[in-house]
Amino acid sequence: MSAAWLERAALDYLQRYSASTEMLRRTLSRRVEKRARARGEEPEAFADMVEATVVRAISAGLVDDTRFAEGRLAALRRRGSSRRGATAKLAAKGVPRDVVAAVMEAERDGETEVDSEEAAAWAYAKRRRLGPYRPLDRRADYRERDLASLARQGFPYGLARRIVEAEEIP
Repeated sequence: MSAAWLERAALDYLQRYSASTEMLRRTLSRRVEKRARARGEEPEAFADMVEATVVRAISAGLVDDTRFAEGRLAALRRRGSSRRGATAKLAAKGVPRDVVAAVMEAERDGETEVDSEEAAAWAYAKRRRLGPYRPLDRRADYRERDLASLARQGFPYGLARRIVEAEEIP
């Protein structure tokens, strides 16, 4: 294993996927571990090489946590993730808390929090066919279930109730 091999592995990964710094670090560590075990070597011996490769990728501008978080947040909101859900998903991807907070604040400054949260809730309801997206004769039977689904996604109760009880789709 060499630094050149690690750089090729990093470039190969980054060409296919958008990634946070931590995601790149985890991926390279897994690849090193797999290759080291196959050769009977200790993967911990290559930890410095992995870290150096990640630092080079950051300095070259190939990895940017803020850019990754902005793109992922926009995609999550379009799919119907709540603020809390999006924050948790970004944290799971290894995005630092301060970056997540800054991106959430920028989203809030771009439009009112209620508007983006409500738009995400409507997108989730549409995707899951909740509330007004259900056939009219079955809506009452599924009211509690729809409210619970929106609550599990992290949407406030008042917003969930407004959506489930809406007569018209905006």
